[in-house]
Formats: sequence, C-alpha cells, structure tokens
Amino acid sequence: MLETWPFAAVWLIGWLTSLVAPPKMLWQVAKLTSLSALLCALMLVLFSTFSAAPADRVGLVVIVLVAILGWVVTRFAKHYLQGEPNQIMFIQFTLFILANVGLIVVSDHLLLMLLGWSLTSVGLHKLLLFYHQRRAAQIVSHKKFIISRLADVLLLMAVALTYIDVGSLNLADINAHAAGQSELSVWLELTMVLVALAAILKTAQLPLHGWLIQVMEAPTPISALLHAGVVNLSGFVLLRMAPLLALSDIAEALLVVVGSLSAALAAMVMLTRISIKVRLAWSTCAQMGFMLMEIGLGLYELALLHLVAHSLYKAYAFLSAGEAVEQARLQRLLEPTYSVTRKHLYVLSPLVSAAVIGLSLVVWQWVLPEFHVSWVALIILTIGFAPLLWPQRDMSGALFRLGLVRVLLLTQLYFIWHLLFAAAVPGHGDPHLALVIWVALVFVALFGLQLLVQLYPQHKWSRRLYPWAYNGFYLDERFTLITFKIWPLPPAQTDASKEIIS
Repeated sequence: MLETWPFAAVWLIGWLTSLVAPPKMLWQVAKLTSLSALLCALMLVLFSTFSAAPADRVGLVVIVLVAILGWVVTRFAKHYLQGEPNQIMFIQFTLFILANVGLIVVSDHLLLMLLGWSLTSVGLHKLLLFYHQRRAAQIVSHKKFIISRLADVLLLMAVALTYIDVGSLNLADINAHAAGQSELSVWLELTMVLVALAAILKTAQLPLHGWLIQVMEAPTPISALLHAGVVNLSGFVLLRMAPLLALSDIAEALLVVVGSLSAALAAMVMLTRISIKVRLAWSTCAQMGFMLMEIGLGLYELALLHLVAHSLYKAYAFLSAGEAVEQARLQRLLEPTYSVTRKHLYVLSPLVSAAVIGLSLVVWQWVLPEFHVSWVALIILTIGFAPLLWPQRDMSGALFRLGLVRVLLLTQLYFIWHLLFAAAVPGHGDPHLALVIWVALVFVALFGLQLLVQLYPQHKWSRRLYPWAYNGFYLDERFTLITFKIWPLPPAQTDASKEIIS
C-alpha cells in the first residue's frame, strides 16, 4: 500500500512550528504549511499513478480535498482577520485541526482515526470561541462541547467492543474479519450502531443541529473550515468502515431514517430563511443528512461524490459570502417566475424527468453492459431534477426544451461521476426494499409540500407550515432546554487582551 503518512506529517510539523515561532512569522508558517501539504498531496497522487503498489483511492481523494481546503482557507484568513486580536489562536488551532484531519485520512488504525476525530472536535471548540467574550459564542460552543463529548464516549465504547471481538484495531484486519462473515456478531453489530450514532451526533442531525446553525458568531474562515471540512469527517469514517457497515442492518436503517428526515426537514427550513450564512448552515445540515442516507443505502460512490462536491461548494459559498448582495440581485433577475395556472405540468414533471433518466440509463447500459446504478439513486435523481421542468409564466416550447436539455445533461454528468467514484469505492448492491420505500415516501412528501407552497402559498396548510419551518420546528429549543438543565452553561467569561499580529 502506498504510504500517505507524509501528508499528515506536514500538517503536524506546521502546527508544532506555530507553537514556537514568533508571532510575526505565524502567517508565513501557515501559508508555507498549507502549500507544502498541497504539493505533498499532488505528489502522492502522481506516485500512485505510476506505482505498482495498490493505492488507497478514497484516501487520496480526501487527501487532495483537505489540502485544497487548507490552502484556500489559510490564504483567505490572512487578509480577512487583519486587525483581529485572536489571530495567533486561529493559526495554531487551524493547523491543529488540519493535522488531526490528516491523521484521520491517512490512518489505517481505528484508535488513531477516532482519536484524530475527537481532537479535531476539541480544536474546533476553541475556534468557536474566537469571540469568547460574546455570550452567543459561549452558548454555541457549549452545545457543541456536550454533543461532541457524548459522541466521543460512543466512539470509545465502539473501539473497546471491536477489540474484544476482533482482537485488533487495524482496519485491514477488521475488514478482513468482516469479509469472512455473512452476519456480524452481537459485539460488532453494537459497534456499528455506536459508530452510526456518533456520526449522527457529529454531523449535527436534527434535533441536535442547533450549534451548527448558530455558529455564525465565528468569523467566516472558521465557518468555511467547519462546513466544508470538519463536519464531513463522519462520512469519511463511515466509508472506511463500509465492509462492517454493509453487514449491519440496524446501523444502516438508523442512518437512512435519521439522515432522510433531517435532509427533508432542514431543506424546508432553509427555504424560509433570508440570511445567506444561515441558509448555508441549514443547507449543510440537509446535505449531511443526505450523505448519511446515501451511506446507509450502500450508495458509497454517491456519498463520496457528495462529500467532495459539498466541501468545494461550501468553501466557495462561505468565502464568497461578502458578495452575497450582488449575487442575490443577479439571482432575482435570472430566477424564473413559475406559473400557477398549468398545475398538471407540475404533476407531470417527475414523469418526464423519469423518462429522460430511464432512457439515458438504457443507452449507457447498451454502451457499457456492466454499468449499474441503484434504482433508489434513480428515484432521488428523478425527484431532484423534476423542478427543472416546472412551468414558468412565460413558458414556451423553447423554455421547456431547455429544461429537458438541463435534465439530460445533468443526468449524463451524474453517470460520469458515478463511474469515476465507483472505481474508488463501489457500493454494496441494491439496499433493502423497506429502506427504498421509506426514502421514496420521504422525498415524495417533500416534493408534495414544495408543490403545495409553490401553487397555494395562501392555503391554510401553507400558512400553518411556514412558522414551524421558519423556527426549525422548535427542535433546538427543546434540546437546549433539556441539555442545559443537565449540564448548565458556565458563567460568562470576561474579555482579555490578545496580541494583534500587525
């Protein structure tokens, strides 16, 4: 196996250097470290291309992703944080987080991977207190601290149970042990349930999502690092343990049910919000639910594609949030005005979308007989692409044909990406019928509610739904009330002087 440890070592050396370097040199340390990590990642990809040793394709994909995000965020933050009093803390803990993310990505040992996962959370907790004198920041970090420590306890239990059953914490040994079984032992089944629960906690799924939505107290580079990088780690860890997960019906069902419900509810809430960064935060919650659902369904190649695409998009979206006003004006000019008179076309749009996707699949399978896409993925694509065919007020034949072309091109693009990512991490076949039915019902219901609001905005059900959706269905308020009774928020912290890097 191609060794990828140098990537983690670069970030570790950069972090250790930041602890002893003079304050005026810290930004140079951060920029040099991130550039070195990016070059290291590209060299690893190059070596894997020409090396005879088997390559960890999933690891290499995520290594390049982490390197790009680290390089972009550190370069952006240098200018964004000019004049801020906590720049030293930001640099040190950002490098600390990236060093632990590097450990997670390159490690083939379960204990090291989960240790890095926990330490990443510790570093993020410190960054969330960048404006530590603000009470809102203290509340958010306290919520995150409670949830993360609960997840750490679950992970520690999972590690212990794995060692008891397998006798090793090496991922190769664990996966080889799983490959020789048709079903998991009680201990390993419980292990995967604990890991799934920890992933749900760390991806801020409803009703444990409040800290992710309210994290806007932190500066934009921290939000970008969180939403584009740290929150995605659950997906990577689950993909690493895919051979075990594929044998755990309970863990898969847990991921599908919680993930799909969170995706649907968070998507509804997102549509009611005006603030750009808050909309992006709800979008992250929904996207993480969608990714967990994909992993639970065994659509590993789709989950990896989702992880990469979401990271790149969220990094761009947060770092360009300063241009949000101009982008919103442009979007209003280009946004179509939907017709409410041709209601039958809304109902027919999923059928047309399904026809385009189905015909495309037939052509692909004629050219590549071994090409296979899970039918639950086809259902999701059908519902997701249907709004592209919704009728507009000035709808003409040309506009309808444009919608068809968009659906057709997006379908081909997805099939291409499916081929590429399936080479890195193939799925484990079609999921259980019950899970497929559940997912179909959830997304058909979401599509129906979207139609209701679109066609009948003044209907009594639309008017009742809006305040609930706008307030996040009041889930975070209930969670906060219960948890803060059990683990109260510490007294307000006082401000302290911090050295400013000029």
